[in-house]
Amino acid sequence: MQLSETDIRLLEKTGCPRKQFVYVNKKGYAQLRNKKGYCIFYDTEKIACTVYGNRPMGCRLYPVVYCEDDGVVTDDLCPEKLTVTETEIKRKTGTLRKLLHQIDDEATKR
Repeated sequence: MQLSETDIRLLEKTGCPRKQFVYVNKKGYAQLRNKKGYCIFYDTEKIACTVYGNRPMGCRLYPVVYCEDDGVVTDDLCPEKLTVTETEIKRKTGTLRKLLHQIDDEATKR
């Protein structure tokens, strides 16, 4: 998942150093690290997010995501996909678009 600087600062408040959870790809995008196929902050034993109150905006908006081919949609991989209403998708679309613009701007400055 791509991260904004706002996301990164919020996650740093949990006491975790940036270098432990952020990977910057070749195009300059900050991404959340994974561990054994899971988000670094996901506790597989407790089946819970360890930073839920400080989770990135992408997690807050999920399962509403942006797909290059289809635009803003619900993630087909999410088992709760069908519970998301059109109203919720519309409400989250503006926030998602702003987030993507912010992340693009930050990547070009790296």
